[in-house]
Amino acid sequence: MCGIFGYVDTNNNRISDETLQCMGESIQHRGPDGQGCYHDESHAIALGNQRLAILDIEHGQQPFISDDNNIVVVQNGEIFNHVELAQELAEDGYFCKTHCDTEVILRLYERDGIDFVSKLNGMFAIAIYDKTQNAVFLIRDRVGEKPLYYFNNATQTVYASEIKAILKSVEQPELDYQALNNFLAFNYVPPPLTMFENIKHVMPGHWLRITAQGIEENCWWDISKITTVNKSELEWIEEFNTILADAVKIRLRADVPFGAFLSGGVDSSTVVGLMSKYLNQPVKTFSIGFDDPRYDESPFAQAAAERFHTNHTLQKVDPNLIDLWPMATYHCDHPHGDVSFLPTYKVAQLASEHVKMVLTGDGADELFAGYDKYKTFFAEDIGGLNNVDFQEKYTNNISLFDTEERKKLLSVESQKRIGIFDADKVIRPFFSKVENMDRINQALYIDTILLLSGNNLVKPDRMGMAVSIENRSPFLDYRMIELAFSMPGTLKLKSGETKYIYKKAVTPLIGEELAYRRKQMFTVPIGDWFKTELADMCCDLLLSERAVNRGLFDYNYIRSLYEEHCSGENNNTREIRALMALELWFREVVDH
Repeated sequence: MCGIFGYVDTNNNRISDETLQCMGESIQHRGPDGQGCYHDESHAIALGNQRLAILDIEHGQQPFISDDNNIVVVQNGEIFNHVELAQELAEDGYFCKTHCDTEVILRLYERDGIDFVSKLNGMFAIAIYDKTQNAVFLIRDRVGEKPLYYFNNATQTVYASEIKAILKSVEQPELDYQALNNFLAFNYVPPPLTMFENIKHVMPGHWLRITAQGIEENCWWDISKITTVNKSELEWIEEFNTILADAVKIRLRADVPFGAFLSGGVDSSTVVGLMSKYLNQPVKTFSIGFDDPRYDESPFAQAAAERFHTNHTLQKVDPNLIDLWPMATYHCDHPHGDVSFLPTYKVAQLASEHVKMVLTGDGADELFAGYDKYKTFFAEDIGGLNNVDFQEKYTNNISLFDTEERKKLLSVESQKRIGIFDADKVIRPFFSKVENMDRINQALYIDTILLLSGNNLVKPDRMGMAVSIENRSPFLDYRMIELAFSMPGTLKLKSGETKYIYKKAVTPLIGEELAYRRKQMFTVPIGDWFKTELADMCCDLLLSERAVNRGLFDYNYIRSLYEEHCSGENNNTREIRALMALELWFREVVDH
């Protein structure tokens, strides 16, 4: 796990070594164990890395450079099958001198060229400089576990794991109004847009090839091409358990102390249960609880810890973690209306005092229909809807402000800058690729492609990296993802039961109580706090002179939203939270 940064300038305008160093230092939290940088000044190309040492502590410094000096590699992430790949390479005469997974990337590229990427089982953002092609490749993993942003103008491309590093070397771009429109529609910014013009996210499962001729983009992995397979429930259960067990096993490879987050939910309990089978010592597990028992799920974590005899560390905290919101926003580079980022930070902070890497249950809900929103949505009669109506209905279901509400919310000037308000255009191209899938899998595909990479995977990456701890999720092993989308949706959501076949598969491991306990989100009463102890904060972020002077919104409309909420006329918690998150982003990222 690391952070990467660098640039390519086809006019040979160099970025100074001092600026490159500042780029790295701005993301030092991602990799506090050392900075490495390769700078080809004659071609104005650089590749840099901030290292968090997890594998081959002594010899894993980056960049890795080929023996003939023609290939340079940096990466952020982990290649979990690097042991098997190194053995395969050795059989073909490509020998690794270290036990570091980044060298495996180098040797694979030497042997296979850019096609090597399909062999990787891992989470990664990779930059490769190939002097023989005078090209730089930027490569992102299949579902976007690791971030990778790039700024591009006519001649220069600057890239990094976080936007704050890019902003060290380019003048801060203007607000991207279409990204603003999308944030208000979805409560996060769907990739590839970011809140800044000319800064984009490399899409999951894609690579970019940057040369003097421009940027070529290629999709190297596509979930939409997976087709449904018919099997018995027993066959699905056996395949699910086999793949997940190996996905956990290969994620235990590390040369540093590690553990797991444990909430007591089905996902984290399953991961910890499998870890306990493969380790010859107790799993180190970490959870936070709330002082108020109404919101505290730590008893479930304790039950799982006792079942699997873990070395469990629990920390009780005040449910009101809002003081952490500005810090979380800074680390995210983007506004997110999801305040569950805050307890994620707290448990990461707790774990970082004991270990350097953790396994998590992230991704399972999007793959196997774990959220109650799926149960609620598909409980309605949608069988008679055509594709267009179904897609519109699901888009509305996951929207924050609909089109008409956004027009009321935004100022006249903002509306002019946005132009086209139809945020459906973000989702429509993805729906069109999977009309062959059943309706449940179509919904899960949208959330896997957009929500997972745009919001739900930002949370463990950024909150973990804020305290320099690596997160690994076995459910996001590409074999699990391919299994999930080859499985009929009716085996994921059946008779109102979320994760139907998944729960049947893991019940023998974790027990019925943990497998079938009601899913609990971060459900502290923040909406009530907006009326009381957080009222001053609300008024400051929503209606202060500083906020109003941005001129983005009709602030009388925002005032009416807040007053309706306070009077009990409407529950506008999500809308208020998103608008507060946006103003926090301006203050932490734009205003510095």
